[in-house]
Amino acid sequence: MAARSLEIGAAGIRAARTIEILRTERGLSQRELAARVTALGRPMSNTMLSRIERAQRRCDIDDLLTLAQALRVPARALLQDSATC
Repeated sequence: MAARSLEIGAAGIRAARTIEILRTERGLSQRELAARVTALGRPMSNTMLSRIERAQRRCDIDDLLTLAQALRVPARALLQDSATC
């Protein structure tokens, strides 16, 4: 049986939008944020980050925690409605 991709739920879509909003508010390109994440020990290309932001790739908990650290926000901020960040 072929592997089935998991659908990205509401929390994943919310996190994706919030990551993009926070990244742009900080004046970071996808390449710059991906480099920060990689420097923190979680290898990430700008393509991977782009797919996360477009909700085409799941953001696992390790990605989420490292992205929050790279954006200098608490991890829970990535899970909240972007209007409250």
